[in-house]
Amino acid sequence: MLGIVLTGHGGFATGLEKAMKQILGEQEHMVAVDFPEDSTTALLTTQLEAALATLRECESIIFLTDLLGGTPFRVASTLALQQTGWEVITGTNLQLLLEMMMERDDLDSETFRLRALECGHRGLTSLADELSRSPAIVESDEGI
Repeated sequence: MLGIVLTGHGGFATGLEKAMKQILGEQEHMVAVDFPEDSTTALLTTQLEAALATLRECESIIFLTDLLGGTPFRVASTLALQQTGWEVITGTNLQLLLEMMMERDDLDSETFRLRALECGHRGLTSLADELSRSPAIVESDEGI
């Protein structure tokens, strides 16, 4: 199974993790590491290394980060480049996290990356675009 390390600025990682758990329940082989304002690159590196230590039995690691070029992305990239088959995906949002957590069981890291990018592109839309595709909206009091 692929191990997932979710990281980002502020409470991004633990916030997404909490939302994911509300919808999907507890997930194995997944660790969230925040990068709060008062943190440092060195501390984040140590925390990500500790997260990786808990995922030792995983076949490969996928880092999901918030912002291209940000410190969580850069630290994750540095760690990923040290291992063959590790991937870093940035621009993570809740839809991507949910879909990829449900699909990851039978995927290798490269296929995960390719599907995650498709998911991200598919998930960025607008109400106007969605209405033009399917003009009938069914109202419901129930949400996800």
